Amino acid sequence: MITLHHLNNSRSQRIIWLLEELGVDYDIKRYERDSKTSLAPASLKAIHPLGKSPVITDGEQTIAESGLIIEYLIRNYGKERFLPEEGSAPYWQYLYWLHYAEGSLMPLMVMSLIFNKIKTAPMPFFIKPIARGIADKVMQSYVGPNVLNNLRYIEQHLGSTPWFAGEQMTGADFQLIFPLEAALNRGSSANDYPNISAWVKRVHALPTYQTALQKGGPYDYA
Repeated sequence: MITLHHLNNSRSQRIIWLLEELGVDYDIKRYERDSKTSLAPASLKAIHPLGKSPVITDGEQTIAESGLIIEYLIRNYGKERFLPEEGSAPYWQYLYWLHYAEGSLMPLMVMSLIFNKIKTAPMPFFIKPIARGIADKVMQSYVGPNVLNNLRYIEQHLGSTPWFAGEQMTGADFQLIFPLEAALNRGSSANDYPNISAWVKRVHALPTYQTALQKGGPYDYA
């Protein structure tokens, strides 16, 4: 049986949604972030050396990284769902957006989170102006403009298609739900990105997504 090692408020929430869509039997082993640092507990390192989530175990297999987990589950349990015909135009779109989510979009989202935390982090008073000045400069000159550019790119794409790889939901949609939920949750206006907002609402309305929320526990981005 599949076991998902699930960290609260993390990328692993989207894996619960996929497992619900696939209708497979699975267990959830829960891990809680440290209330002060928001870091994952050290116990996750017993499952995978990097101590990150999501991780799944399936028999003797231990698989980390959301994109690989999504590919593994779809190819082994999807019964031809969520995977376009290999070599077709939707197939290449699926692979592109699957890799884009963590390769291009998420690094910017993480940098944005880190630099915004720096501006409010406790530190000696004489260091605060310097740290905040550096954080503001990086946000204004690099991170902020690149986040906006990516969100506008996604907004334009979703104006011409209901799902990321075409008319049918694919693994790319499971991969992209977390960063786009985070983007809307962290201050990007739904009014500025109506297509992204509509896509997120479409996902949230799915019964499988609602079941995943119930099973996953508290999740700040839905």
